[in-house]
Amino acid sequence: MDSEFQRIQRLPPYVFAEVNAMKARARANGEDIIDFGMGNPDQPTPQHIVDKLCEAVQDSRTHRYSNSRGIPGLRKAVSAYYERRFGVSIDPESETIVTLGSKEGLANLASAISSPGDVILVPNPSYPIHPFGFIIAGASVRNVPVSADSDYMEALEKAVSEISPKPRALVLNFPNNPTAELVDLDFYARVVEFCRHHEIWILSDLAYSEVYFDDQPPPSILQVPGARDIAVEFTSMSKTYNMPGWRIGFASGNKTLISALTRIKSYLDYGAFTPIQVAAAAALNGPQECVDEMRALYKERRDVLIEGLAAAGWDVPSPKATMFAWAPIPPAFAHLGSIEFSKLLLREAKVAVAPGIGFGEHGDGHVRIGLVENLHRTRQAIRNIKAFLGNYDKALEETENKHAAAR
Repeated sequence: MDSEFQRIQRLPPYVFAEVNAMKARARANGEDIIDFGMGNPDQPTPQHIVDKLCEAVQDSRTHRYSNSRGIPGLRKAVSAYYERRFGVSIDPESETIVTLGSKEGLANLASAISSPGDVILVPNPSYPIHPFGFIIAGASVRNVPVSADSDYMEALEKAVSEISPKPRALVLNFPNNPTAELVDLDFYARVVEFCRHHEIWILSDLAYSEVYFDDQPPPSILQVPGARDIAVEFTSMSKTYNMPGWRIGFASGNKTLISALTRIKSYLDYGAFTPIQVAAAAALNGPQECVDEMRALYKERRDVLIEGLAAAGWDVPSPKATMFAWAPIPPAFAHLGSIEFSKLLLREAKVAVAPGIGFGEHGDGHVRIGLVENLHRTRQAIRNIKAFLGNYDKALEETENKHAAAR
C-alpha cells in the first residue's frame, strides 16, 4: 500500500527532534537539564480563573457540546477587551470567534482561504505554524523579512511585482516569536495601505500583546483605519494568563475572514469545553493585576539572564517584549549552526535552548532562549554557560573530532 502521503511529504523533519531526544536521554541518565527550549509558562493560572472553571464545571449543562464560534459571553468579553485595550469596537456576533488557541485558528483559516497555487507571504524566521499552516493547506510560501524597516516594504513590492498570480495573504507577527521584534502603528498603517491597494489579506498574530516591558504597549493592527477591510488578528490566553494547556484564544477583525473560519470550524469541532470558555471570560473581565505580575516576572528573569550572559561573555540583545531572548550564536561557535551549537550547549552546560533553524533557515545564526525557568535555575544556567564558554577550545575540539570520526 502506498504510504507516500503527498501533504505529509511537504513537511520537513521536525528540527527540534534531535535536541529533544538528546535532552530526554540526558534526563533519563539523571542529569539536571535547565530547559529554556519551549515557550511554556511555568507559573500557575491565576486562582480566580481556576475557581471560575471549577464553579462552571459543577453545572452538568456545561458538559454538553459547546459552540464552535465560542459562547456569547466570551465573545462579548473579547469585544470588551479590544475596546478597553486598543480603543477598537469589535462586533461579538460577526467580527470575533473563539479558537482552540491561536495556533488552531491560524491553521484552520489557512485551510479555509488557501488553494494549491496560492502564494502566501510569511516572515523568516517565523513561528512554525505561520508557514506550515499554509503549506499543509497546499499553498506556496514566499519569505519576507521580519525587521520592520525599509527592506520590509521593498520586499513586499518585489513580491507583488514578481509573483503571478499575486500573493493571496500576508502573515504578520509582532511582538515577534522568535525574534522579539516590535512595531508601531505607523508600520501597520503602511502595510495596511499596501495590502488594501493590492487586495492582499493580512493575518496578524498578536499572541504576545500583553508580554511587554516598556511603558508603551504593543498596538493592534485593527487600530489602523481601514484595517478591518482586509485584516484578522489572532490572540491567545496562553501567555497573558498562564493558560497554555487550556487551549483557548480568539480571532477578531474582518467579517469575511471570520465567517470563513467559522464555517470551516463548524465541520471540525464543537468549540472548547464550555467551563474553559466561562473561565476565559472571567479572565478577560476580571482583575488584571495577575497580568502586571506576569510582566514583572518575565522582566526580572530577562534582566538576570541578559546581564548574566553578558558577564559570561555572551552578548544577547535584551528583548522589549515576549518571553524569549533571540541570542546570536557566539562567534567562536557560529560555524557550527544552531542545531550543533544547541547540542553542544546541552552536553557541556546542561542547558537546553531552541535551535534558530527551527524557525526558518534565516534563523540558523541564533538560538531562542525562553524565560521559563525561575531565577535560581537561571543563575545556575548562567554559571554553567560561563564555565562552558571559558573552556570552549576543548569543547569545540571534541565536537569537531566527533564529526570527523562520523564521516
